[in-house]
Amino acid sequence: MNPKTTITCVIVDDELSSQRVLQHFIAETDILNLKATCNNTAEAFKYLQLKGNVDLLFLDINMPKQSGLDFYKSLKNPPQVIFTTAYPQFAVEGFEVSAIDYLLKPIAYERFLTAINKVLTNLDQSVDNDAFIILKENKALHKVIFNDIQYVEAFGDYVRVHTEEKIITTHSTFSKFIESLPDYFLRTHKSFSINLNRMNQLSGNQITVDCHTIPIGQTYKKTVLKALNL
Repeated sequence: MNPKTTITCVIVDDELSSQRVLQHFIAETDILNLKATCNNTAEAFKYLQLKGNVDLLFLDINMPKQSGLDFYKSLKNPPQVIFTTAYPQFAVEGFEVSAIDYLLKPIAYERFLTAINKVLTNLDQSVDNDAFIILKENKALHKVIFNDIQYVEAFGDYVRVHTEEKIITTHSTFSKFIESLPDYFLRTHKSFSINLNRMNQLSGNQITVDCHTIPIGQTYKKTVLKALNL
């Protein structure tokens, strides 16, 4: 992505103090272009209907009448979203709808910039969402799009690559194979690495990817929580 590209954004938050903080941070970040500030989801819906889509929503989760999470789920073609909340327990729910990140109030500017960098990374990946890898299984070659991979699993001297349609077993060491994966893959265990774009839920020492439950090894727990900003 061209670094001069402007990301259009909208703030949806019922708290004036939170609006002002985000407005200030956006004004300090050249790449962001604030199009509107909405006090509730009804205003946001009206804006999107009349003005068209934007690139990014800063969306408060806990609002009267309709939560930000329910509003986002109702959008047919939703933009990228960064949830803002004073309640950390909502974070996992945010990841269920593929949120880019969530910002815990009160928001620090450095943490805000981390979230924006994730937006930029995601835009880069969406431009190249057909990136693929060629895997050899027995005598056959398989073309696999990275984002179609749910998770990869160590299997002795082989690696099992799990997609919705099939499991491909290819000869490779696990450590070498995961080096070839994009940045949105996260190692959760000595034998597993998951596609964060397909993460649904985190519970204790397990993480759900689509319909699969993947273990989180004690050695990797801290890294996983840090990657999810938990």
